[in-house]
Amino acid sequence: MIEISALWLMFVLGLRHGLDPDHVAVIDNIVFRTVQPRPRLALWVGTLFALGHSLSVAVVAIGVSLAADAFALPAWSGPLVDAAVIGLLLIVGSLNLHALLVRADYTPVGWRSGLVPRRLRNSTHPLAVVAIGAIFGLVFDTATQAAAWGAAATAKGGTTAALAIIAAFTIGMMLADTLDSQIVGRLLRATDRPTATVRRYRRAVGWLVVALSFGTAGYALAELSGLDVALSDGAFTAIGIGSAAAIVLLLVASRWRAHAGTSV
Repeated sequence: MIEISALWLMFVLGLRHGLDPDHVAVIDNIVFRTVQPRPRLALWVGTLFALGHSLSVAVVAIGVSLAADAFALPAWSGPLVDAAVIGLLLIVGSLNLHALLVRADYTPVGWRSGLVPRRLRNSTHPLAVVAIGAIFGLVFDTATQAAAWGAAATAKGGTTAALAIIAAFTIGMMLADTLDSQIVGRLLRATDRPTATVRRYRRAVGWLVVALSFGTAGYALAELSGLDVALSDGAFTAIGIGSAAAIVLLLVASRWRAHAGTSV
């Protein structure tokens, strides 16, 4: 049986994953292109992207779960995947911290966008956004994590447990990606200086990315090292709700500053 604390950790991981610079970069790009011709779609770009991404992650995790009886992963594979995840979190946090400290015009730059065909990347059709998210979900690091989660969950509670952890991860990621497109789309329509306003918001999100990246990596590293750092269900609940609330507060603050700027 999957513990509540494990589900909250997956939610926080999904929330942080939704704020990954690659996600932010591709969602922002699509929102900028669709906010004028298709304003309603622009607000929900993040939701469609996260939907496609989640479908890929679910297919990989559930596929591994269903095939778990046919093969057994070596004992060293779990710690290796955990170490790889920690390394990726530290890299993401370090790169964003460096960019925030040395660049006044901080914007996330993602490398995964190059894996998407140009024609698909430039499309504004809702299904194209879903397809882009699905492609992102099949990139090596994400697919590997999904496979590891599926195998680990199956060992503890079968396919039902695998579905539970994927659902928790999906909710966190979809929340972050949806709020991202909602915030950027509304900011672009709320001010006559959209670029400056979005950049201020993006720096605030950048610091949140850094905090979640280093915090999650530190916790996972302590667990991998055998330290007794287990948090209570209440602590995980506070982290999850606090992270989500921080994103909502960014929306409120950014909208207020945008309206204040236009009224001067």
